[in-house]
Amino acid sequence: MSLGKKTLVGADTSFLLRLLIGKPETQFEKAQSELDYIRGEGKQVGVSDLVISELYFALQYHYGVSKKIALDKIRQMLESPEFLPMGKSLEVLQTANLAKTKPGFVDRMIHGHYIDNTQEMLTFEKAAIRLPAVKVL
Repeated sequence: MSLGKKTLVGADTSFLLRLLIGKPETQFEKAQSELDYIRGEGKQVGVSDLVISELYFALQYHYGVSKKIALDKIRQMLESPEFLPMGKSLEVLQTANLAKTKPGFVDRMIHGHYIDNTQEMLTFEKAAIRLPAVKVL
């Protein structure tokens, strides 16, 4: 896939986890080497919102990273020029106090996707009333 002048290479959660966690070391080194190669080729790593959601939960539940640190690390990664977020994740990650905000990170990404593609989002989550074009049932 190509967006603009840059060719994109899609990354899955395991690749991004290795870059952020640095373990296992041999896989981290392979991931870093591949990222260096991609950068050298003038390409970018495309990252979907689904992968970002999975990454967020994996950092917390498998590696014990706090919500705030997970969100900060993911945002920093996506702000790097070698990465191209392919959805709402970077926009949502720039929300102030996101680790404590209701609705939370993944709910806001779901909302963002629906607002881009539908008229309205239906939910029973009362906190979602703070977002535009939401019908709380």
